[in-house]
Amino acid sequence: MDKKLKYFSIYIIIVVAVAFACSTHNPNSSSQSMNTYQVKKSTNKPDPDWKEADVLTRFSYPWEDATPPETSFQAMYDDDKFYFRYEVTDPHMLTYVDTNDKMEVVNSERVEIFFQVDEKLETYYCLEMDPLGRVLDYKAHFYRNMEFDWEWPANALNVNTQQTEKGYRLDGSVTLESLKNLGILKGNKMVAGLYRGHCVKLEGTNADLRWISWIDPKTPEPDFHVASSFGTMELVK
Repeated sequence: MDKKLKYFSIYIIIVVAVAFACSTHNPNSSSQSMNTYQVKKSTNKPDPDWKEADVLTRFSYPWEDATPPETSFQAMYDDDKFYFRYEVTDPHMLTYVDTNDKMEVVNSERVEIFFQVDEKLETYYCLEMDPLGRVLDYKAHFYRNMEFDWEWPANALNVNTQQTEKGYRLDGSVTLESLKNLGILKGNKMVAGLYRGHCVKLEGTNADLRWISWIDPKTPEPDFHVASSFGTMELVK
């Protein structure tokens, strides 16, 4: 083999090896970024211009071999609030309504955000929100020890919904102050889980739900109350 060709071949092998190593171990590699959502700062106060926000559509059925109905998530922030939006495809929007208690969200179509305080989930906070704008807010501790009488700090949470041609849109906001005081927002990052409970059948209080998640927690049975179902939200300018 010609010496120049031999050295060139060795050089190519080294370059490929280095590139592979970097993609595997670099924390900014694609495998890592898939579990990170960048929250952009809004330039349009008090209401964010959602055209400026990244659209997250990577939702799946982790426990089913099927394609879930379309679900998208967006988030933005300003000096005072963290804003979020869910766009959901659902022609039926099945919700259980009796006394309109917040626990009725459990038997309804809904989207969810869980906020982690610590890696062991000794404390985390949950928002489960249905197409009617009802919010099941609670504090929780590993494993599945829920305090349903807990409520998000007064005047720090706002949720509203709107029916669309394909389903519904849910817009919400929480104050940055409440996220900091609860130990959720640390610097410019917080760890959160994004989920959907898609209700396909409802008979009285018996709801048949299909569980949709941003991140596959790799659990044998449907379970969002584990650290592996959370990703990172990074507030960027």
